[in-house]
Amino acid sequence: MKLELRDVWWEFPARPLVMGIVNLVADSFSGDGVTDIDAALARARQQIADGAEIIDIGAESARTNRGPIPEAEEAAQLKRFIERWPELRGGRPEGTPWPLLSINAWRPGVIREVLPQGGDLLNDIGGLPTDENARLCAETGAALLIMHTIGQPKVPHTHVGYDDIMARLEEFFAEKIAMAERAGVAREAIVLDPGIDFAKQRGDNLRIYRELERLQKFERPILLPVSRKTVIGDVLGLPYAAERDAGTVACIVQGMLRGAHIFRVHNVRAAAQAVRTIASVTGTG
Repeated sequence: MKLELRDVWWEFPARPLVMGIVNLVADSFSGDGVTDIDAALARARQQIADGAEIIDIGAESARTNRGPIPEAEEAAQLKRFIERWPELRGGRPEGTPWPLLSINAWRPGVIREVLPQGGDLLNDIGGLPTDENARLCAETGAALLIMHTIGQPKVPHTHVGYDDIMARLEEFFAEKIAMAERAGVAREAIVLDPGIDFAKQRGDNLRIYRELERLQKFERPILLPVSRKTVIGDVLGLPYAAERDAGTVACIVQGMLRGAHIFRVHNVRAAAQAVRTIASVTGTG
């Protein structure tokens, strides 16, 4: 399965990829945010050493108990990191794209400022309500990640439920892929994210883990954002996100068995080791 990015392409190997999370904020839900760019670069450098092929940077917390920050502030923080990104990417092995940079944002005003500066992938957590972000990806050559959600980020949607979450995901992705393609994004430049914990109940999230293979019908890479999610805390009775790494690894195992291609995580070392071990046991990498 081919994934086209800004200046490279990747034929997905049997073994899934690990995406490390670098939060350029002071109020990350998992308590690991950093606002100093040197510290953020050091964290990204360590994640790459621990096995991350992709680094996902965001400058606005997705927490719904915090108001949105000004777009100019978010864009400026992202651009400060992007300007220094070549320091990390310069040592990549010959003939490989790693590491890749993912920009985690959803407001078109921010993306319009940031994406021309760099980034291989736009991690759009807004659910693509219009084609504006898709057009920005088409203009810059960045790949587009489409995440399922309902309504804007930063607004609680804990009341939302579904009779059949998997049927709704299939309808949603069919609609949004078509929208992105009409906006000029190549199908090979699209990644899908079922949006664990976004506008979903515990039962919805658990069913996605059980039936994730249904999304393989779109023949696009599936990113599974498993790390320290609220549903893990609910299952294990762990209110603090930083205590959920064992549950995260369990979700990685299930995700690999159901065909996920990318895992977005905070604890890269544990995730990368889990992925390599499972791949060895199953003979897939």
